[in-house]
Amino acid sequence: MVSQTITVITGASRGLGRAAVLHLASIEGLLVVATARNRADLEPLRSQLKLAGHRIECHQLDVTDDDSVAALGKWLGERFGRVDVLINNAGISIDHYSTSLLDLPLDTLRATLETNLFGVLRVTQALVPLMRASRAGRVVNLSSGMGQLSDTAAGVPAYRISKTALNALTRILAAETAGSNIKVNSVCPGWCRTDLGGPDAPLSPEEGVDTIVWLATLPDDGPSGGFFRDRQQIPW
Repeated sequence: MVSQTITVITGASRGLGRAAVLHLASIEGLLVVATARNRADLEPLRSQLKLAGHRIECHQLDVTDDDSVAALGKWLGERFGRVDVLINNAGISIDHYSTSLLDLPLDTLRATLETNLFGVLRVTQALVPLMRASRAGRVVNLSSGMGQLSDTAAGVPAYRISKTALNALTRILAAETAGSNIKVNSVCPGWCRTDLGGPDAPLSPEEGVDTIVWLATLPDDGPSGGFFRDRQQIPW
C-alpha cells in the first residue's frame, strides 16, 4: 500500500468529485481517499467500486471545520506517511445570476468564501506538508471560468469572487513550491450536469473530470501555476 499513489479528493460523494473517484480508482497503482461531510454518503460509491474490483478509502471531512481537517491530516500521516495528490473539489454556489453585487448579502459571500476559499486553504495547509514525502506531489484546485478576471461578467457575484480568489491561491502556492516536486494548478471543468451545474449543462460529470484527472496525473515535466480547460491553458 505504501507504494501506491495516495490521492485525496474532497467533496467526493457526488458530482465531479464522485466522477473523479470512479475514474482515478480504476488506475493501477493509485489509491483514492474519498472524503465527504457525511462519511455514510460515500458507502454507495465504495460498494460500486468494490463490485468492479477496485478499492478506495473513505474518511469524513468538513472543509469548513478546523478539527475535521486536522483529523484527516493526522489519519493520513499515520496511515500512509504522505499525500501524493490533493484534488480540492468541494465547493458551493448559493447566490444567483439575478443577484447584483450591490445587493449581495455579506453573509452569502462569507459562506461561499468559507467553503470555496478558506476550505481549500485549510485543507491545503494541512495536507501539502505531507507531500514533501512524495516523489511527485500534485494539487488540483477546482475553479471555474466564472473566476476569470479576463472575462468577468455580472451574476453570481459571490461564486465568481470565490473562484477568482481560489485562482490567486493557486498562483501563490505554485510560486512557493516552484523548484520542488509539487505542481499546483487550477482547472475549469466546464459546465457539467451536477447538482451545482443543473440538468441543462452540456457536459456529463465524466466529461468534466478529464482535465482534472490529467492534472492529477501530470508527468514530472508537466506545468505548474496554470489555469486549464480541456487540457489547454486559459487566461486568468
